[in-house]
Amino acid sequence: MWLLVRNSQKLPNMPARAIDTATIAFGLVSIPIKIYSTSEPSHEIHFHLIHEGCGERLKQQYICPRHGEVTRAEMSKGFELTKGNFVELSKDELKALEAVASDEVAIREFVPAVAIDPIYVERTYFLGPGKGGERAYRLLRDALEAAELVGVAAYAARGKEYVVMVRPFEDGLAMHQLRYPDEIKSWSEVPVGRLAKPTHAELGLAGQIIEQLRHDTFDPTQYTDEVKDRVRKLIAKKAKGGEIVAPPEAPKPVVTDLMEALKASLAGAGKAPVADTDSDEDTKAARSRTKTRHARGKTRHARTSESSDDRARGHAPAKSRSTGRSSPRTARSHPAAASRSTRGHSRRAHR
Repeated sequence: MWLLVRNSQKLPNMPARAIDTATIAFGLVSIPIKIYSTSEPSHEIHFHLIHEGCGERLKQQYICPRHGEVTRAEMSKGFELTKGNFVELSKDELKALEAVASDEVAIREFVPAVAIDPIYVERTYFLGPGKGGERAYRLLRDALEAAELVGVAAYAARGKEYVVMVRPFEDGLAMHQLRYPDEIKSWSEVPVGRLAKPTHAELGLAGQIIEQLRHDTFDPTQYTDEVKDRVRKLIAKKAKGGEIVAPPEAPKPVVTDLMEALKASLAGAGKAPVADTDSDEDTKAARSRTKTRHARGKTRHARTSESSDDRARGHAPAKSRSTGRSSPRTARSHPAAASRSTRGHSRRAHR
């Protein structure tokens, strides 16, 4: 089983496309916004499972051990209570429990940015101003930056409820999707044990090392994914060397015109491609009729040749034992038979 890579390419100077729209609401203020993804797909490397040596992409199938393959229409969700025992939940039951999408980022409080630990951040989005909300958008952004605060809000989308943080970013706003407290493992579950307290000299030495590596700003461009770079180089090398595994194209049925097929058969162009089931019988019949005409033509030609030869020699053409007709195949394919027939005539004449 090999892995097939798919690499997206980003078109230059293309504006980002919003994935959703919403409204930031606090007090009596409503600001229309557009939500954008922060991930850059052009820098991602995606792999697909393919058949080794064949290059054909593998398909995923869902198999029930009791009933075999299952289609998506026959699937439902189940919660496993104990091993092998599930509580089945239908699509309608789950849909009835979904949160109603309000398309509103309702800010409930403003807190200092340092009050929210980064461990709560699960996903990040960019927020842009919606139509007619440019002025209010800029006002909220500047006010949050001046107060060194972030907004904590509730947001319902895609049937789920989220808690999010809205904060200033560059010359706009960013929104962080936060995890709920019960989704984070407690630190008490980490087996740290009792740690010895460092000495004053150890703290001083560690402080000096930290000071040597200290920077006032963070430059993310100095960090690169070396593994991804090596994968890209390997892909480029194999592609340049012609080692691309591509499955052969499946043969496509060719629609054949019956008259053209007949003409090609008469011209001796070979067999015509089969179009479909209906035309298949017609094509076979046409070929049979063509072969019959060829055979009849050859028979007439052979008869004419034999008659001419026999008249020149003074003999009648040989008769077939079964039908009494001329046997062109015997005379033409086996010259010895014609010689034996001639000798027979001579012996009968002598007697």
